[in-house]
Formats: sequence, C-alpha cells, structure tokens
Amino acid sequence: MAGKSRQQGEGTVTFLGIDPGKSGALAILREGSVEVVPFDPEAYLAAFRSLVPADTRCVLEHVGSMPGNSGLSMFSFGENFGIIQGMLTATGIPFQLVRPQRWKKEYTLDHTKEKSIEVCKRLFPGVNLKRTDRSRKDDDNIAEAVLMAEYARRHL
Repeated sequence: MAGKSRQQGEGTVTFLGIDPGKSGALAILREGSVEVVPFDPEAYLAAFRSLVPADTRCVLEHVGSMPGNSGLSMFSFGENFGIIQGMLTATGIPFQLVRPQRWKKEYTLDHTKEKSIEVCKRLFPGVNLKRTDRSRKDDDNIAEAVLMAEYARRHL
C-alpha cells in the first residue's frame, strides 16, 4: 500500500470507502490490509460496530440521480444510501460525502468500469475484487470502494 497510515491516540487509523447501492461495497483499509464487504446491511453494521469511531475516517460516495434510471431504482438507491448514513451516525463513525467526480479525479478515472478495476489492481495487487467465490469477473463496485478508502487515507 502506498504511504503510511496516520496515527491517532493509541490506535491505528482505519479508512473506509463506501460505494452505496444494491451492488455496492464497503472497503476497510488499515495497517496495510484491505477488507471488502459486498453490500449487506447486517454485515455493514457488524463492521461499523467493530471499529473505534475516534480512529476511523470514512468516505461515502454522494451520488445523485442518473438519467435513464427508473423512479423505483432511484428510490431503492436512496433508501440504501440513507440506511448507510444512519448506521454510520448511530455507531458514531464520522463520514464525509464525496461526489464521484471529486474522488475519481484523484486517479484520473473516466466513467468506464474497467478503468476503476485496472487502477485498483495496480494500487492493491493482492485484493480480491470478486463479489463471491463463484464470480468470474472482477467487480467495479468493490474496486471503487477500495479506491475511495484510499482517497480517505490520502485526504482525511
């Protein structure tokens, strides 16, 4: 992993990157390791509860509506986004909303999913980007969550 983790108090700072949505993911970056959790409210809550809020920095992607998405799709996305915000708030984990254009600029990413996967593999070659053990393809949502955690490490 590039760079060193910052220290606060006695604990090592943990950095979170969250790609919200039904196919989103949570990436936890600490002490040179990366843990990835595909979207599941129970798994997210367990992960948040295991962290020390004072030693945690989080970036949550702040995405708005996209042309062509149905109202139902946007409602579902907004619901997941709100659930994640509520869990972070309830567990005391501070978070910053960051627009995709802002964090993607850090890595000179465009809108292609392949580019996010490519950059993530270059920065974190040992991270498994497959959603499940049976997946054949790398998941761009997981790659982007990892890149957001790295963005948090660099900026928060």
